[in-house]
Amino acid sequence: MGSMKSRKDVSIKNSIRIMFILTLVLSIGGIGYLIFNRWLSSAEKMAENIVETVGEGIYSRVVSFMQEPVHINDVNRKIIENGILDLSDEELRDKFFVGVLSSQREEIYSFSYGTENGEYYGARRNENGVIEIMRNNTSTGGNSWYYSVNEDLTAGERVVVAGKFDPRTRAWYKAAQKEAGPAFSPIYKHFVMNDLTISAAWPVYDRDGNLRGVMGTHMLLSSVGAFLRDTMDDYNGYAILFEKDTGALIANSMGIDNFSVLPDGVLKRTTISEMEDRDIQQEYAQYSTSRESVFAYRGGKEKFFVNAREIQMPGIDWILLSAVPEGLYMNSVVASVYLTALLVAFALAVSFVAYHMIIGRLIRPIEELFDVSAALSSGDLSRRVEIVRNDEIGSISESLNRVADKMQFLINNLEDSVKERTEQLHSANAALEENKNQLQLILNSTAEGIYGIDMDGKCTFCNISSIRMLGYNSQEELLGKNMHLQIHHSHRDGRPFPIDECRIFMSIGQGKGFEAANEVFWRADGTCFDVEYRSYPQIKNGEVVGGVITFTDITDRKKREAEIEYLSCHDALTGLYNRSCFESNRDKIDIPDNLPLSVIFADINGLKMTNDVFGHVAGDELIKKSADILRQSCRNGDVIARVGGDEFVILLPKTDKGEVEKVLSLIKTGFSNARIEAIKCSVSLGVDTKTSSHQSLEEMMANAENMMYKDKTINRKSANRDIIDTIIETLHSKYPREKQHSLSVSQLCGELGITLNLSKTEINVLKRAGYLHDIGKIVLEESLLSKDNLKSLTEEEREKVRQHPIVGYRILNLFDETLDLAEYAYSHHERWDGKGYPRGLEGEQIPLIARIISIAETYDRVLNRGDGPFDERKKMAVKVIKESAGKQFDPNLAGLFVQTIDKSA
Repeated sequence: MGSMKSRKDVSIKNSIRIMFILTLVLSIGGIGYLIFNRWLSSAEKMAENIVETVGEGIYSRVVSFMQEPVHINDVNRKIIENGILDLSDEELRDKFFVGVLSSQREEIYSFSYGTENGEYYGARRNENGVIEIMRNNTSTGGNSWYYSVNEDLTAGERVVVAGKFDPRTRAWYKAAQKEAGPAFSPIYKHFVMNDLTISAAWPVYDRDGNLRGVMGTHMLLSSVGAFLRDTMDDYNGYAILFEKDTGALIANSMGIDNFSVLPDGVLKRTTISEMEDRDIQQEYAQYSTSRESVFAYRGGKEKFFVNAREIQMPGIDWILLSAVPEGLYMNSVVASVYLTALLVAFALAVSFVAYHMIIGRLIRPIEELFDVSAALSSGDLSRRVEIVRNDEIGSISESLNRVADKMQFLINNLEDSVKERTEQLHSANAALEENKNQLQLILNSTAEGIYGIDMDGKCTFCNISSIRMLGYNSQEELLGKNMHLQIHHSHRDGRPFPIDECRIFMSIGQGKGFEAANEVFWRADGTCFDVEYRSYPQIKNGEVVGGVITFTDITDRKKREAEIEYLSCHDALTGLYNRSCFESNRDKIDIPDNLPLSVIFADINGLKMTNDVFGHVAGDELIKKSADILRQSCRNGDVIARVGGDEFVILLPKTDKGEVEKVLSLIKTGFSNARIEAIKCSVSLGVDTKTSSHQSLEEMMANAENMMYKDKTINRKSANRDIIDTIIETLHSKYPREKQHSLSVSQLCGELGITLNLSKTEINVLKRAGYLHDIGKIVLEESLLSKDNLKSLTEEEREKVRQHPIVGYRILNLFDETLDLAEYAYSHHERWDGKGYPRGLEGEQIPLIARIISIAETYDRVLNRGDGPFDERKKMAVKVIKESAGKQFDPNLAGLFVQTIDKSA
């Protein structure tokens, strides 16, 4: 009784109230904390990912920008190093430097070569962006002279005479000399433009390893800052590029001056320590301490996510910092947190009010339960609870009434109760059998094959998936059979699989699980399939009584893995070995047993033009066609690899110089008859043979590559001429009317040139330009060329036709022999009144030769349109020229042209 009194009297109502409040508060609080914390973590992770992505993009752009001058040096220094360019030939030398510089972006303002004798040659862009030729040798007295550039890329008038200049004293020259390889100079200010510049240098050696000179490419850095600003504007952040050792700025997105020039002319670089924004200094200090590439920094106003990357090349040790503010992504998350918290608080208040209204009504029927329970406990089995609701309390009341009925029934009918218990036992046995059937149903519903074995390896059960995968009709064909002898008896190649090596039997023998993914199971029809299986011991009363094996057919997975392995070693476009696989496996071929070992280096001609003119689909076809020719020309055992966009290397084991010449002959024959679009396929080849183990395969490959470059240089003109001739031949064979038009325009241009008293050289250029002015039409469909004028075309068709001057410019601009004609093809559809295309030039902005071609080609089109009498068509053509003078045509040239036609009548 004392213990009963010591208990605290807590009503069910109060207990429920306490439990309800605690459960509700803890559940909502816990879930809310997890959700809000997850939101904040996700937002921070997203910000970190974005700043890392932005930083990676800027880093890649800057590295690519800095690698461009290195690439220019690498490509062109071989021309001097291999003796392809004779520096003593002024005309070829000037064309070389001007041609290289003119094909580069404006940030590359100078391209030059300084020798160990103090000579200096090259080309530069002056303060107006116009290219000039540079010379500095004994003929200039050691001074730097600059010349204008003629249309044929030769030197014109001397425009600047500068003072003494020795390239050997320049920082870029010394950097390459010291590095004995490619290097960058320290950053310096451009001598005219208000911009920071840097020079990339590459030393050039003779065959004995002596330094002959240094090639330099000099570039402006302002575009780096513009790129940083454009990138970071979208993120409300900032980016800054600076030198690691000095902290001097190179570029930034905030518009801060990277340098200033003091009154005495001295260049003063801005450093991080001089910036007003102290957060950047602290970010750099944090990076220097932690060396983390991505980190968070809490500044004076807000938190930033920062990405730091180091850019290191010979002569370059820079740091790129990019930062994105937390508020860009966190403000919306914080607002969502506040709103959710308010809604949760409101929901809690409503829940409390509803609880107080409902709990009273629910608790009252419990009192009657207490009274009836007390009566039953005292022996009064006649009392029953009145059921007033069909809720949980009603169910409890009903259950209590049934208990009372049952107790009264058992007491009054003990014999019947024993009989009922017996019937319940039978029901339990029936339920057990039903559970067994349910287990079999579950096994049959799984996609994996499942079977069991006893200690002798005989099948005790199996599901439908295993029967299907193994090719049987029913489980009776497997039950009681030795499963190792039935499905696991042999390897794929037919070799017997010893039972003592079987992991399945190891599993039941050692009492632990085993698995395998490199074996096969055998089907009922005698075929096998790749399988992944797991075997586990079946334990009863602490003893192993058998095993359970689950397995899956992984044939498709094995095929995918084989495909992935193939693609990792082969070029996806050609199916040949890729560069990585070639580099990894060439040592296996470079063995004494394969001597003599020959190397062929091949480079496709005209790939860039094919891509530019006919698109990358045609370019890909050219690469695949070239790969097919190489594959057909080589033998079994020869190794062919695509090591660059248009470069291939072939290793030919046990092949002397005589045999390799036969292979070269087959390759040349294959290319001589191949075409893609209007391009005649051709290739430059170089070869060398390793005959001794003491020779280096690396050196043989370098020799073959140099021979290839020499072949490309020697045969460049003929290869280019073949490409041009093939394009013209294809255009004229497809459209004979265009051939006659080209011949007529060329003749008419020549006649007008004579009237203008042009020189023979100028008339020759004029006639060539007239003949090739429509070469860009090679990309047009026949349906477009068959229509007489632009008015009969749809807008889409008209736009396609208007592209042919641009295509012609691209084609002619790719070859030295036609470089001087490119501008005239580009401009021959411009109008005197400025309404022409593609650039809308007007008046004398249009080159003279292009104005002449415009008149001649219009006259020929009108003259040969229709089937009327020649005299009538000629009158109409002359009328068109006269009426269009001053609008479409140069009025003076139009008048002279009409006079020329009248004289020839």
